[in-house]
Amino acid sequence: MFRNGLEPWHLLIVAIVVIVLFGSRKLPDTARALGRSMRILKSEARAMKDEDPARSAPPEPTSVHPATEPTPPAPAPDRPRPPTGEH
Repeated sequence: MFRNGLEPWHLLIVAIVVIVLFGSRKLPDTARALGRSMRILKSEARAMKDEDPARSAPPEPTSVHPATEPTPPAPAPDRPRPPTGEH
């Protein structure tokens, strides 16, 4: 039943629906914006891939210091309760 998935006439129907919904005037702008977005995505992915390899390696331990316990946070000051209207 679903052996071939999308056939050329499916794509033609989708293209016609897109043209009818968005109009022929907005399609070039939309395609241009999509192309810019794809270029930005590719450049960012390339930048992440070419990132300094030393940065992705885990840091080497320099010296071992005994663990110190963090100081507990100071208790919050008591806030006055707003009047409830009951006396």
